[in-house]
Amino acid sequence: MPKASKSKKRPQWIPVVAGLIKKEQSYLLGLRPPGHSLPGVWEFPGGKIEPGETPEEALIRELDEELGIQIKEFSLKKVIAHSYEDIGILLIFFEVTYWDGQPKIIHHSDLKWIPVEKITQYPLPEANRLIVEELINS
Repeated sequence: MPKASKSKKRPQWIPVVAGLIKKEQSYLLGLRPPGHSLPGVWEFPGGKIEPGETPEEALIRELDEELGIQIKEFSLKKVIAHSYEDIGILLIFFEVTYWDGQPKIIHHSDLKWIPVEKITQYPLPEANRLIVEELINS
């Protein structure tokens, strides 16, 4: 009798939004804090979409919670699906062009405006690296 083949467990997919907040030729990145997944890695601010929330509503909420800013103008830039070992991320990137308030360190360990051509010099989650290549080439 043939053995049943072991199939890989499919990852759970989580929808996430991220803000590409640009000032001149730099983008705002946050340093993930200790005690969270991927500590010490720089990321574009954002977070999970809550049940019943649209991606746009999630972006507005997340950037207010994480940075204390109220975004006024933004547009969809790109959607990327990326699978880590045990989890999949459906990452929805929005370009944020206008906001009220100054970004504050609330959720992250640090915030930094990084010139687009230097972003790859920082440790980034793999899913964020995919959009950086596009930003550099645009």
